[in-house]
Amino acid sequence: MKNLVIIPARGNSKRLPDKNLRKLNGKTLLEHSIGYARKNSAIVSEIIISTDCQAIKEEGLKFGVKVLDRPADISGDYATTVSALKHVISELKEAYDNIILLQPTNPLRPLYLLKEAYAIYKDGDYDSLMTVSRNAHKLGKIENQKFVPYNYEPGQRSQDLEPLYFENGLLYITKSHIISNGQITAELNYPFVVNHPFGNVDIDNKEDLLLAEYYLKTYTNEQTSF
Repeated sequence: MKNLVIIPARGNSKRLPDKNLRKLNGKTLLEHSIGYARKNSAIVSEIIISTDCQAIKEEGLKFGVKVLDRPADISGDYATTVSALKHVISELKEAYDNIILLQPTNPLRPLYLLKEAYAIYKDGDYDSLMTVSRNAHKLGKIENQKFVPYNYEPGQRSQDLEPLYFENGLLYITKSHIISNGQITAELNYPFVVNHPFGNVDIDNKEDLLLAEYYLKTYTNEQTSF
């Protein structure tokens, strides 16, 4: 099957300016995702960056990656990721079976991740796959200035909590026609559990970058090198 990696990278970021071009261990966040895709060339047929930013475009071209200019109407603060993916598909002359979404803001991915996730996705004939991580916190709501436990009973041990999971954003795999219909995950969606600290890294501010640097140094042998 032909698999296209799309890396969506807008240029405008309010909380962390030029976020996708920030450096982590000497490489931009964009470069980390490019490198990861290239390390999985047995799965990845092509890589395309979708951006509205000239600096990001130049960064992608520097590494020999195809770049597609994203229209202004799907580049604003409220634009969805799926709108960028749909735009890429609509502009391509070549058809791809599956779309692999790699977000620059999730620059750290375990070595095994794409290979194992893709094998499950393919063998199970799923329509989509997303990576998730377990949440170990005692969560609650605040109602009328009162904290109301949500996923636990007062006094319950953390290790006895019913498992809850969150989308960690490390990667998504979706059949192209699902994306064209405006969805990233479908009804037949496989939640691939990532039990690794990399699943906690989502770059949105300077503190997230510091956490990513710590994990990268701590788990240096588990991160794809390129």
